[in-house]
Amino acid sequence: MASMLSSLSFVICVLCFLASTPQAAPATAPFLFPEAQSTILPDPSTFFAPNLLSSPLPTSSFFQNFVLHNGDQPEYIHPYIIRSANSSLSFAYPSFSYTSTVVSTSPFEADLTIFASKSNNKGHHVVSDFNDLSVTLDFPSSNLRFYLVRGSPFLTCFVYRPTAVSLSTDHKIVSATSASGSNTKFIVKLDNDQTWLVYTSSPTELTDSGSSMLTLKDFSGVVRFALMPDPDPKSEGILDHFSSCYPVSGAAVLENSNTLSYKFEKIGGDLLMLAHPLHLKLLSSATVLQDFKYKSIDGDLIGVVGDSWVLAPKPIPVTWNSVGGVKKDSFPEIISALRRDVDALSSTQSTTSSSYFYGKLVARAARLALIAEEVAFPDAIPVIRTFLREKIEPWLDGTFSGNGFLHDKKWGGLVTKSSTADPGADFGFGLYSDHHFHLGYFIYGISVLAKIDPAWGEKYKPQAYSLVEDFLNKDKQSNPNYPRLRTFDLYKLHSWAGGLTEFANGRNQESTSEAVNAYYAASLMGKAYNDAQLEATGSLLTTLEIQAAQMWWHVREGGESQIYEQDFAKENRVVGILWATKRDSGLWFATAEAREIRLGIQVLPVLPVTEVLFSDAGFASELVNWALPALSRTGVTEGWKGFVFALQGMFNKEGTLEKIRSLKEFDDGNSLSNLLWWIHSR
Repeated sequence: MASMLSSLSFVICVLCFLASTPQAAPATAPFLFPEAQSTILPDPSTFFAPNLLSSPLPTSSFFQNFVLHNGDQPEYIHPYIIRSANSSLSFAYPSFSYTSTVVSTSPFEADLTIFASKSNNKGHHVVSDFNDLSVTLDFPSSNLRFYLVRGSPFLTCFVYRPTAVSLSTDHKIVSATSASGSNTKFIVKLDNDQTWLVYTSSPTELTDSGSSMLTLKDFSGVVRFALMPDPDPKSEGILDHFSSCYPVSGAAVLENSNTLSYKFEKIGGDLLMLAHPLHLKLLSSATVLQDFKYKSIDGDLIGVVGDSWVLAPKPIPVTWNSVGGVKKDSFPEIISALRRDVDALSSTQSTTSSSYFYGKLVARAARLALIAEEVAFPDAIPVIRTFLREKIEPWLDGTFSGNGFLHDKKWGGLVTKSSTADPGADFGFGLYSDHHFHLGYFIYGISVLAKIDPAWGEKYKPQAYSLVEDFLNKDKQSNPNYPRLRTFDLYKLHSWAGGLTEFANGRNQESTSEAVNAYYAASLMGKAYNDAQLEATGSLLTTLEIQAAQMWWHVREGGESQIYEQDFAKENRVVGILWATKRDSGLWFATAEAREIRLGIQVLPVLPVTEVLFSDAGFASELVNWALPALSRTGVTEGWKGFVFALQGMFNKEGTLEKIRSLKEFDDGNSLSNLLWWIHSR
């Protein structure tokens, strides 16, 4: 009995100790904004396999056209443009047209179309799997599965039951022969001077079914198709050598702030893939076949051997303030401007309910706080802090009467109240357009406020993370309510802005600088919350977005980029809208003649990271000299002039200062204080 009481006393003591000792709190679920009831979003169940519907789905991906409307608009899966329609898959190796205003691929004509001979042509494809670098399309009624892996010179089809598989073309078949009688390799020549190689995993017959059709009789196994990129026998030999190894998927791994790795899942021996020019610039070590290349709108695609790549961009400084600092003798002028800009905050009325323009309003005020810190003007901080609290909190706690954030369960992401019924509201935010643009501005403001008011930052941290993870969710383990990296393309290494809208030219993006702002702001949020992973991820994507902008949006004189032909390069210093299969000199909201706007939309907002985006002063000079004549046009606003002058200040500081001092109006995300800070920190 005494022993029993002793044991009971011990248990009671332990329980009392546990009750009085602080225990680790259970992990809290990520914050969710109220559920949206959208009437404009498409139904994802039409094209995604049922097992994929329980998780958030991509809304700005490289294969987005495959899951919208009829799913029959093409997508560019390098090096081929691929279209799925009527239970068949068509692909074309594109040619390109160049003018002084547009670079584009030729209208889609199927070089080859693959389908089951006895299919009723009424079914459609199903996305059964997808990853950063790949998508798998199944045709259940046809026994066909296509592994579409980006950068593969082969298109791979798995026929999983004995099926008669037909090959047709929009051209005429000149000849179709078995190579050396092997019956596992066939050479198909078309009347457009193309030669296609067809490889099968087991011997079969390829029979002629007419001038534009061939058939593999009752075949099961793997069929691979590859265009001969040139007539050199060495190229054919390379394709022969690597034809037996095929990738089934590809994933990207964000290692740290300066390493991105590709991991391809393959079947077979050595894997042959293709790298675009930015890949080649960043590859740290790889076996590169320099003479094996395909053409693309993004530049030559070069052969790389290996199922694992390491891309190592040079890290850039992600700082709150200018890298070089502001000289003290310029403090008085900046402080004088700050006094006026900060005083004006108290009278600023929120005349907009647009998530985009409201975000710019918030970010503009946040810039004033950081400038005040940098020029030792602490008296400005309390007013700015109060302003930011009053403007940001209603969007985070749902009390803003004109609009607000909601959570859409169907695709997994944020929409705004205004955009749940109107596809044009908030620039298509309700269809997942421009999420990184809008939210990037809010996140910048939130990050600065969390820096100058840590207690406020902790209070609203769940909502802040819900905003940033909408487009910068590293993986579903971080936040299961959002897809992985909504807007960033880990093959192209830049963002897309198109959302759930079907476009004949695929995804698109206009403003690279606003994309840079989004990832830069996310990195700053990591700094504000001492979150090393968020800071590193934001920093890496900032770096890649900048390098992609410099590669594909910035058009240097003399064709130095070697991406654009002379006609286009001569007339343009920046691309207006970059599409998957087109480069346009015009903008969504301005013509190509508005060069000051074309420059400005690739510069705004002016931030410390802007000096990295435009680190080449020589190119900045080219761009400014190209845009300056446009300022004499009727109707040019001073807001857009400010961005031209900002870049001009990189190489003509004193002359530009006078122009900036004379400005009476500024872009709604800019200010006199910000432009003076920029010029004086050059």
